[in-house]
Amino acid sequence: MAQQAQKLEFEGSQGAHLAARLDLPAGPIRAFALFAHCFTCSKDIAAARHIAGALSAEGVAVLRFDFTGLGGSGGDFSSTGFSSNVEDLKVAADFLRKNYEAPQLLIGHSLGGAAVLSVAKDIPEVRAVVTIGAPSEAGHVVHNFAHAIDDIKEQGALEVDLAGRPFTIRREFLADLERQAVLSHTAELGKALLVMHAPLDETVGIDNAGEIFLAAKHPKSFVSLDKADHLLSRSQDAEYAAKVIAGWSSGYLDPIVEPDASAKGDGVEVVETGQGKFQALVASGHHRLIADEPESYGGFDSGPSPYGYLSAALGACTVMTLRMYADRKGLDIDRIGTTVLHDKVHAAECEDCSEEQKTRGGKIDRFERLITLEGDLDAATRTRLLEIADKCPVHRTLEAGAAVVTREVEA
Repeated sequence: MAQQAQKLEFEGSQGAHLAARLDLPAGPIRAFALFAHCFTCSKDIAAARHIAGALSAEGVAVLRFDFTGLGGSGGDFSSTGFSSNVEDLKVAADFLRKNYEAPQLLIGHSLGGAAVLSVAKDIPEVRAVVTIGAPSEAGHVVHNFAHAIDDIKEQGALEVDLAGRPFTIRREFLADLERQAVLSHTAELGKALLVMHAPLDETVGIDNAGEIFLAAKHPKSFVSLDKADHLLSRSQDAEYAAKVIAGWSSGYLDPIVEPDASAKGDGVEVVETGQGKFQALVASGHHRLIADEPESYGGFDSGPSPYGYLSAALGACTVMTLRMYADRKGLDIDRIGTTVLHDKVHAAECEDCSEEQKTRGGKIDRFERLITLEGDLDAATRTRLLEIADKCPVHRTLEAGAAVVTREVEA
């Protein structure tokens, strides 16, 4: 199932707008998952992308967002702390609960792992929790700026360099970390737990994984990430972790129930998502797609535009029509492809348009198909195939025009 992504935004625990991304399966959704990123990271790190992609391929929709003051989210990072991250996770879970479905799976990377362990008990729908390179104590993050701790406590606040970027750390941030009891929350988790950690992790030592694992009650599992670094920066490490999570979590989530074909509604339904100016959810049978406009038109560019879908319909119909003809005639074609270009041109200046089209006046929609035919074909056969492309039903509909009937019905 191909991944579809929605750009979302919701209000965080401190009133700031949080930037989020929801990776949706193309087919039936079996469950929703919530991903928490590492300290000073963002929702778009490689590990998050790979895990979201792997889970969406297994029918799990994944919401990942930037904590307050980080990435694309608003708010002041210096006024946040571990507790505010936990509260942001609660808000994110509530956002899913109100607009889609509450998360059944929590995934946390590094400090995000400590956060999901701390918040899991407050999200009753959660069935399973995954930590990746997580510290057993929230206060572990202070090693990133250990040299400045005394100055922060004395001065109240200090700007420190973290991963090449300046962040202001306040005295209250340190005090908040000291109040956390991650292992106590782990012992009271009451959910299935998967602990993933790299033995060579130089940022968060492997002993942290052992402490988390020992504190947790069964069912619990541990998976070594072998030679991976803390951020899973190598694509093969991130992909491996993603596949393991997808496989492990499947045992705790509901199996995908294919919709009853007889119960499917007719037609294609398109409904606003409420996010952004144009974003819409397209439902065709059990398939879910996103439609949007480019950022230059005020959209998120989170999906094809309406004309993009129309071009896709023409392209798909062309390829399918040519394949049917090739199979029927026994033609040796390895692969058929087409690129569809769309533009609006002045009818009078359209060299490829018919005389009837040129006399309409004004502008006309012009679709151009660039067809590729991979195979051992002679010139005559290639010419015939281009003629067959014109018999594509969508092509004929576009050329002949169609009747569009509009009426209002109850929502």
